[in-house]
Amino acid sequence: MIDVIWFDSNRPLSPTEVTTFAELGLAVTQADITEPANAALCSAQLIVVTLTQSTDELKELQSHLAAANSSAPIIARVDRSNFELGIGAMREGALTVISQNAFNADEWAEVLELAQCQPLKNNSQQAFVFADPVSRNLLALAERVAEVDVTVLVTGPTGAGKEVLARILHDASARHQGPFVAFNCAAMPENLIEDMLFGHEKGSFTGASKVQPGLFEQAQGGTVFLDEIGEMSFHLQAKLLRILQERSVVRLGGQKSIDLNIRVIAATNRDLKAAIAQQTFREDLYFRLTAFKLAIPSLSERPKDILPLAEQFLSQQGGGVQTLRLTRAAQLSLESYRWPGNVRELQNVLVRGMVLANGAPIDVQHLLFDDIQLADSFDNRPSQPQENPFAQYAASRTAPTKDSSAVWAAPQVSSEGLNETVKHSEWQAIMNALSGTRSREHAAEQLGISPRTLRHKLQRLREQGINVTRAYAR
Repeated sequence: MIDVIWFDSNRPLSPTEVTTFAELGLAVTQADITEPANAALCSAQLIVVTLTQSTDELKELQSHLAAANSSAPIIARVDRSNFELGIGAMREGALTVISQNAFNADEWAEVLELAQCQPLKNNSQQAFVFADPVSRNLLALAERVAEVDVTVLVTGPTGAGKEVLARILHDASARHQGPFVAFNCAAMPENLIEDMLFGHEKGSFTGASKVQPGLFEQAQGGTVFLDEIGEMSFHLQAKLLRILQERSVVRLGGQKSIDLNIRVIAATNRDLKAAIAQQTFREDLYFRLTAFKLAIPSLSERPKDILPLAEQFLSQQGGGVQTLRLTRAAQLSLESYRWPGNVRELQNVLVRGMVLANGAPIDVQHLLFDDIQLADSFDNRPSQPQENPFAQYAASRTAPTKDSSAVWAAPQVSSEGLNETVKHSEWQAIMNALSGTRSREHAAEQLGISPRTLRHKLQRLREQGINVTRAYAR
């Protein structure tokens, strides 16, 4: 039996429900969340809390668990119509979220298995962050799309979170109790992909010693997520088109058609319309996949997600306890960076920062960004990272004040020739323009250059050790 503490301020469990839980192997004890007993929390193996309006009760419970030195996983119960509250609970550290609307024995059996196999401190499930208004609009649209059982194409740059959005579509749909099967179409040779997706009959080829259902069959009643669909071969595209049309599959070496009850979600970072023009992607398949199309923006287009994502990742790396933190200067540096690698790059930068900080707060000097250079429109010379004319000034520069008219301290220039003098003059002109204007666009107009060129120059300054605040970096 697993000892469970049940917190629900609205409705206590009936004796029949307690008995049903006992039959599933759950010994449930009901408690008041305002006065939980520390002894009970220490011995509990699973915590269940019902949330109605906000995650405040979850946060309060987590503080009680921390005081009791307990790492018991928390299951949050929310109304199925309040999907955003469920996402908030996952962000705050809940192991999983289930519906409070009705008792489902199969669902609780899955929760029991999850709690036994994936305790909170080892939970690697990717949580959801929708702090930026752009992200919140996308979430609201995804919730509506999830209610309609149509094929969806998710587009967006590499590392932006396309699979996360696909999981949201699955979890918010009527298929949420079914399996979610993800497959990367670019990960294997064509013959292996065909076998993985469609399955095979016994004896269909050398080594086929038994019947093997494909991923489409394994996803019966649930969702199939096909990542990197733009990398699928033209031959397999024709077979996938037939599956989408007929909603049935024939295993390799078989004759029988197997009916499918699945939802297909595909994702790509490629321009499929350009691929159609190049005759590498089927136009008829494109229109089958795009019954509804969701575009997830790059991380730079949803800047208010950056710090919540960073804090979430650091919390996960700290075992659910927020011991790792960023200094304010490091936060500003993360917000001002353009993130060409999106969320994956953010995680890489934070991992490097954790290693370099060695337990101390992560500061600017611990953040090593990936050097993906962007050439200025008028400068075609190759970039030379080893030349850093401003590195010697970075340590002695004066940080800008909070006021937008802050004065930047000019570094002392050594007599290193005309080239260095010109570079310093350019730096000084840019800093003066930024301190005397309200935005990057106004500064670019004053300097007589385009905002894009100024953005590239600011990025070079950051790479050379000069901190540019977020207000001037956007």
